[in-house]
Amino acid sequence: MTGPTRLGFFTRLLDQGDAAERYRVATQQILQAEAEGFDSAWIAQHHFHEMEGGLPAPFVFLAQIAARTTRIRLGTGVVTLPMEMPIRVAEDAAVLDLMSGGRLELGVGSGGNPAAFAAFGMQDADRRGVFREKLDQLLVALEGKALQGGDRIYPQRAGLRERIWYATFSVDGARHAGQIGAGLMLSRTQPRPAGMSRDVPVAAIQEPMIDAYLEALPPGVAPRILASRSVFVADTRAEALRWAEIGLRNYQAILAKRGQADGGLLPIETLIRHQDVHIGTPAEVAESLLAERVFQRSTDLAVQVHSVDPPHAQVMRSIELMAREVAPMIGLGREALRKVA
Repeated sequence: MTGPTRLGFFTRLLDQGDAAERYRVATQQILQAEAEGFDSAWIAQHHFHEMEGGLPAPFVFLAQIAARTTRIRLGTGVVTLPMEMPIRVAEDAAVLDLMSGGRLELGVGSGGNPAAFAAFGMQDADRRGVFREKLDQLLVALEGKALQGGDRIYPQRAGLRERIWYATFSVDGARHAGQIGAGLMLSRTQPRPAGMSRDVPVAAIQEPMIDAYLEALPPGVAPRILASRSVFVADTRAEALRWAEIGLRNYQAILAKRGQADGGLLPIETLIRHQDVHIGTPAEVAESLLAERVFQRSTDLAVQVHSVDPPHAQVMRSIELMAREVAPMIGLGREALRKVA
């Protein structure tokens, strides 16, 4: 592989404000991404914990985005499948895909916040097994096969099965994604194994996952590898670091409370490295992305400003700079280049 050919924008809807404000500005950001030529927009599903993520109902949100856009592909990154009824996910996905003109990319995963499972009558320890069981049911439904009792979902969307994406933190999960011919979704960052230094880059953990995925893909199935990356582009490095000082230190404090990070006052450049952020001017961000092996082996790049989490105006500027300046430097942005030209 020679690097991604598609550029996506990803949001966890974490902007400052109540839910209505978060949904309003996230909508503006996605509209901006489409106007600047991004290929896809991805949103995350999170239950209960507004500081972790701002959206429990991704299909509802994407439906209104579909009505206000014409070209950009719409992705779930991800639906937390253990907490859902697979047949209902298949039905909602099919309706949204139909009404958006076939633009849905359906990302699913086992979920990341252990505290959310109790309300659904589940144990966090069971989620991986439950996820695989429900994923099997989802695939049966999307393939148009008879369900228990003989019914099939309506409406049928034959191509949606080929647009399943599988999010995972593990080599085993990546292998399973390959076995079922799904796309592989790689997180912007992920926990380091016990005893591993935070200075080990996320790419070093994810490359074995890519190897397992590619080895497991059935013959004739083209790989789909989405690298989600924390990217914040600003006009100057000083401006980028100013917002990083606020956002990354806040996030470091949250991780320290969970026992997942050092609670000391680390230099900002160390936090940038530990939290796997590509940050700075367009030239600096382009250089940082091009140096990463996972970027080079991906088919899709999805950029998100978390955990810098700058204000909305700076997010909009980052989207613009990513499309107009960074994308051409890294071999992307054909749509953006045509638009700007």
